[in-house]
Amino acid sequence: MLKPGPRRAAVRQTYTLVLAGGRGSRLHELTNRRAKPAVPFGGTMRIIDFTLTNCVNSGLRNIGVLTQYKAQSLIRHVVRSWGFLEASLGEFVDVVPAQQQRDERWYSGTADAVYQNLHLLHESRARQVMVLGGDHVYKMDYGVMLAQHEERGAEMSIACLQVPLEQAHELGVMSVDASDRILAFDEKPAHPCALPDNPQRALVSMGIYVFDKDFLIAQLERDAADPQSSHDFGKDLIPRLVPEARLYAHRFEHSCVNMVGDRPYWRDVGTLDAYWESSLDLTHVVPELNLYDEDWPMLGHHPHRPPAKFVFDDPWRRGLAVDSLVSNGSIVSGATVRRSLLSYGTRVSEGSELEEVVVLPLSRIGRDVRLRRAIVDKRCVLPDGLQAGYDLEQDRARFRVTEHGIVLISPDMLLPPGH
Repeated sequence: MLKPGPRRAAVRQTYTLVLAGGRGSRLHELTNRRAKPAVPFGGTMRIIDFTLTNCVNSGLRNIGVLTQYKAQSLIRHVVRSWGFLEASLGEFVDVVPAQQQRDERWYSGTADAVYQNLHLLHESRARQVMVLGGDHVYKMDYGVMLAQHEERGAEMSIACLQVPLEQAHELGVMSVDASDRILAFDEKPAHPCALPDNPQRALVSMGIYVFDKDFLIAQLERDAADPQSSHDFGKDLIPRLVPEARLYAHRFEHSCVNMVGDRPYWRDVGTLDAYWESSLDLTHVVPELNLYDEDWPMLGHHPHRPPAKFVFDDPWRRGLAVDSLVSNGSIVSGATVRRSLLSYGTRVSEGSELEEVVVLPLSRIGRDVRLRRAIVDKRCVLPDGLQAGYDLEQDRARFRVTEHGIVLISPDMLLPPGH
């Protein structure tokens, strides 16, 4: 375990960039109007809140959030929810929209996104730069990784974890020596390399990087000058650096704040099935993700609304929720909710039944609605008598149905034909 002194010193000397411009196309209609980091999660939060909470709880208070795709929802959320840092003490979360700083083009890759904002690095007095994604669900003390980076004399460190071999083709796969120095890196390989001591698992990048600042600036300028590069950290910059620089892997289990047994919790909620499954896990008696940890509180501005309300207790209409999360401002009026998550401001009307349903904020569920294994997008208004999740063939004619039978309902899908 690293001592608090080196950890605090490393944190104070770090500038953080959160890459939050991705669309998240595998979430389909959930990202039609918002970037993936802005997608609601857990009833009162957005996905990006996990990364920003990790930053602030770790002591990182100089943060730039780089946006691009359909950024208005994300910008509004960050400005309104993360403006509590004290500017007079040099603390800030800045939103940095894509501005075509270098020429008349938008970001072409993750490395290019940082390159087009090099002025932020030049202005910073930091010694290290931490580069994070804003679209994963996990809890991590970044200070542990930063201190380890300095202790090793690394020029770049990459956070990593083990995943089943069949999932590794979607991520950057690495091999390391006994000291965790990176020997090879392959972005999204067709045939991932397994761990030497475990042929069923691979070591993969989490997209969390620490750089010495001057080293990063030099490598970004070099990459920008290469016409053959796609200007992406995983595809271009890291593989080129492996044989010529001091690159080390940081094991996520050393800095994870949310362990599940001996396994660190980390989720890419980038598909509708993964998003639904991770959301429903929160309703379990002992969920894998602990949102009630007072030692690592979820931060940001959560909606101030009245307590959740359950009304009617008659044999034919009873406001009831079992094994469910019901967020503030919600009203369950003579309806039954089982193993479901209701986000803030949800209304469920008389006679309706919800089972294993994720309802996003400010949605209205009419009377006698029956939903099963579904996701209801924000501000949906479901008409009386609607059914979904019982006849998937019928659902496909109107809604989106995933490979695993999860039904997504969005506001546009509820419009009359021709609108």
